[in-house]
Amino acid sequence: MGNELDGDDAAGVLVARRLMPLAAPNRLILEVGPAPENFTGPLRRFAPDFVLLVDAAHLNQPPGTIAYVDWQDVDGLSASTHSLPPSVFANFLISQLNCQVGLLVVQAAHLQFDQPPSPAVQRAVKRITAGLTELLGAPPLI
Repeated sequence: MGNELDGDDAAGVLVARRLMPLAAPNRLILEVGPAPENFTGPLRRFAPDFVLLVDAAHLNQPPGTIAYVDWQDVDGLSASTHSLPPSVFANFLISQLNCQVGLLVVQAAHLQFDQPPSPAVQRAVKRITAGLTELLGAPPLI
């Protein structure tokens, strides 16, 4: 999730794009942008056991810091300007899809419109992608 036009807010979108080659019948990867609630249809059809949300955040840590956080504690943490807070979306997924939800966040350096992601966030996106690729048991992505 995130907005690719707002600098580091693109972190989640970039992770999804890098992971797209790993999509499979048992693995759904969605680039949801700033409105993840618009993708509930594909999620319902897929019926996941687990949904991992990836987003930029304000963690009061150095830019590029990656953290796995409890979705219940994220109001005010997200760097994005989502139409729904991630906690509301996560609660919806749990109640409607009967799945677990995880939230992986990256500390943003800047959210400037029409600027590329910072080098620290670009490195974090690569680390997340490599870690998730390994976790999924897939061959490394180039």
